Amino acid sequence: MTHPINILERYWKFTEFKPNQEAIINAVLDGEDTFALLPTGGGKSLCFQIPALAKKGICIVISPLIALMKDQVQQLSNKGIKALAITSGISYNELDTLLDNCIYGNYKFLYLSPERLQQELVQDRIRQMHVNLIAVDEAHCISQWGSDFRPAYKNITTLRQIQPSVNVIALTASAKPEVIEDIAKELEFIQPKIFKQSFFRSNLAYMVYHENDKYYRIESILKKYKASSIIYVRNRKLTLEVSSFLASKKITATHYHGGLSNDEKNTNMSAWLNNQKQVIVATNAFGMGIDKPDVKTVIHLNLPESIESYFQEAGRAGRNGSKAFAVILKNNSDAVLVNNQFLKVLPTVSFVKQVYRKLCSYFQISYGEGMYSTYDFDFNTFCKAYNFSPVLSYNALLLLDRNSIITLSKQFKNNVKVQFIISSSALFNYLETHKEFNIIVKSILRMYGGIFDHVTKIDLNRIVDKASVTESQLIHVLQELENSQIITLNLAKTDAQITFIQPREDDKTINRIATIIEQQNKLKQQQVKSILEYVENNTICKSMQLLNYFGEKNIKPCGICSVCTETKKNHKPQDINTLKKRIIELLENGDLSSRIISTTLNCSEKDVKTVLKLLLEHNIITITQTNTYKLSHL
Repeated sequence: MTHPINILERYWKFTEFKPNQEAIINAVLDGEDTFALLPTGGGKSLCFQIPALAKKGICIVISPLIALMKDQVQQLSNKGIKALAITSGISYNELDTLLDNCIYGNYKFLYLSPERLQQELVQDRIRQMHVNLIAVDEAHCISQWGSDFRPAYKNITTLRQIQPSVNVIALTASAKPEVIEDIAKELEFIQPKIFKQSFFRSNLAYMVYHENDKYYRIESILKKYKASSIIYVRNRKLTLEVSSFLASKKITATHYHGGLSNDEKNTNMSAWLNNQKQVIVATNAFGMGIDKPDVKTVIHLNLPESIESYFQEAGRAGRNGSKAFAVILKNNSDAVLVNNQFLKVLPTVSFVKQVYRKLCSYFQISYGEGMYSTYDFDFNTFCKAYNFSPVLSYNALLLLDRNSIITLSKQFKNNVKVQFIISSSALFNYLETHKEFNIIVKSILRMYGGIFDHVTKIDLNRIVDKASVTESQLIHVLQELENSQIITLNLAKTDAQITFIQPREDDKTINRIATIIEQQNKLKQQQVKSILEYVENNTICKSMQLLNYFGEKNIKPCGICSVCTETKKNHKPQDINTLKKRIIELLENGDLSSRIISTTLNCSEKDVKTVLKLLLEHNIITITQTNTYKLSHL
């Protein structure tokens, strides 16, 4: 058996493990059931990938996140490691072939969604595989007390029955003590090896600021710390608005959200990863599988939905060990907004039933039919068709997804149909004067033989690979061909794909998950309450508040968060005479607001306002019409 450190050096080019990694790997290699609670950036995937590579056979990885599965398979493939993921939208024949590859093709990793374990074909083939390890990623999904509970995770015990001698490793980045206990119970662990790395980050300062003008504070932070940053915002529209604002302030920025095409996502991500852009402004769709070590600041312009999600997003800062900042900007309207965004839009059981029935009608699925059928889905068109609230409907779809009624793949996609409407000789005459279209047109003709005779659905990704162009270049050429009346073009945009996992049974389908929906709604209310308490509590160290939430005890103040730094300032009040002198010197160069004065002098606005009041009383300064301060004699 190859030693773990040699595998680490060979494939990942590292010479040493992160804290706890080696101990976890050794426990797995010793055949122990293992639980690994490692914070974001702690290197969870290596804890199962290295032991799987050290032993003969294949590792089965259970994950609920299709994008993360694809990302890990791609990374492993790039290293020359054979891995595949079985996701939604795969035909029976293709599934049959892929599973055969896992038995006979020397594959090392098979990534599965928990829903796939319900298929008899999958279970039958796993029995024939030489399985060396079962890895359960995002293991908190198995606990009904954890965020993102997915009932399908309870099917994982099927693997223990199919492969009773194989040990299991469960991994998660955030779990409260009761969730850890629940995970061990649900996965039938007996005397498991439990590894819990403290969530304390000595280099990461958690800051919460009350700001009436959040954009001004963002600008100040990013100009003070001119390093890689992430700004999380509430919706897609804000990603554009904030990135445009930053550009107007000469701060390089790009944006990211689930509605961008793959080309746009890759281009924007690459610009940020390569430090061509200082800032990426994103919704919470961003960050999965991203390990950029030099992120200096993570700023939340809007309140996150839970401590769990905040901790993961904030944890993307400072992974290189350098001083970093996780900042929440709040104001008086945030409590109302967070309630509107996360609580008022919790779908009731009756509304989920209504959405499910309409969804089946929308795709013309007959009663008792539809199992594992996949459809392109335009979410906005669906909502308009039935006059549904988009936010409420989206949350209902997420509930159906988490409870294994459907799989919702949130991926922007172009559904393209083309027919050439001129003769082949006329087409080649046209190409003589439009040689730049040659490669794309000829690639399409080679791939789709009957495209002159009838409207043909074409696969953009295949053409992009064949012609070595980007998706946006391909679409531009197709639009030009349509304008020149060379082709007919139907370019339909979809937001997602939906796969129906269960056959249609209308209310019966939803009745089975009714108690889970109600319990998850209650959990969401508790999570929102916890995040509101966190941002409003200015007496206890922010790091201590977060660590206490996850059950850590006997922890000391971090000394660097917004509460700790404010406490230090209060213990060391500014010398009044010194501050008076510094403010007067500053105002000799022109009028300034109290906020700019406090920022420039790096002292609390409270101290500055106290001194400004004294200076006003002694007529040393006056207030201008624009609410700035100026020296009286100027």
